[in-house]
Amino acid sequence: MRADRALSAYLRHVTIERGLSAHTVAAYRRDLEDYVAWLAARGIDDTAQIDASVVAAFVAERASAKPRPAASSLARLQSSVRGWHRFLAREGIESVDAAARLRPPKAPLRLPKALTIDQVEALLQAPSPEDPVGMRDRALLELLYATGARVSEAVGLDVDDVTRDEGLVLLRGKGGKERIVPVGSFARDAVSAYLTRVRPGFAARGRANARLFLGVRGAPLSRQSAWLVLQRAAEGAGLSAHVSPHTLRHSFATHLLQGGADVRVVQELLGHASVATTQIYTHVTVDALRDVYAGAHPRAR
Repeated sequence: MRADRALSAYLRHVTIERGLSAHTVAAYRRDLEDYVAWLAARGIDDTAQIDASVVAAFVAERASAKPRPAASSLARLQSSVRGWHRFLAREGIESVDAAARLRPPKAPLRLPKALTIDQVEALLQAPSPEDPVGMRDRALLELLYATGARVSEAVGLDVDDVTRDEGLVLLRGKGGKERIVPVGSFARDAVSAYLTRVRPGFAARGRANARLFLGVRGAPLSRQSAWLVLQRAAEGAGLSAHVSPHTLRHSFATHLLQGGADVRVVQELLGHASVATTQIYTHVTVDALRDVYAGAHPRAR
């Protein structure tokens, strides 16, 4: 099959049949369009012409590029290539999986960076409680920290997804998987104030839609806008360290574990498919315990 047609078929598969997020599909598209262009530059325009040596040559060239790509970027690229060739073999488009022997590089363990509780408090207090935009921003930040939601999950919430009386929120995660997460009183109060005093005014300026978080012109808040909300709050709180929407998710998980929560409960709250993904946060709490031990035990040194 022509490589460009095979690529289109794979992207349809991961979008429709596997239900991957638009963000993930876009990453696959970038990686594989790069791969197909590399193949075309070498006169390879049919998937039947690709064998293990071709795959290895592409990966080796990308791995030795200047500047050297990050291990995570290279791992994602290899994952994209492996997924495409696995699809071609499974669907009978090709008789063999040309990338079957390709093994991704082992990415170094990078512990998530969490804010301290005091830093989170300062961040959440940064938006103005009186200004309409500030009230919306505080509601968004409180909800992110209260639920551990991904930023895409938070901006994708509809008004009906939050049950204020019961203190629950329905989050839609990767692959369309849904989970219900409890919401604490601080976040409930912030969201209620925003819904009562701010959202109706924002909604009146735009087309009717069900999204919970809106911009000042009534359009749904985007992921990029949510990132800017957090940056403004971080600057207002005087936080010098890099803070991203995922920082609040990391802080949520770390603070729960430090407070004695079971790792499997945290797994459910975060929406991780495997507890192994959640267990990276246990390294953070172990490091904290080690620091306390080193400072307190008379024979620790």
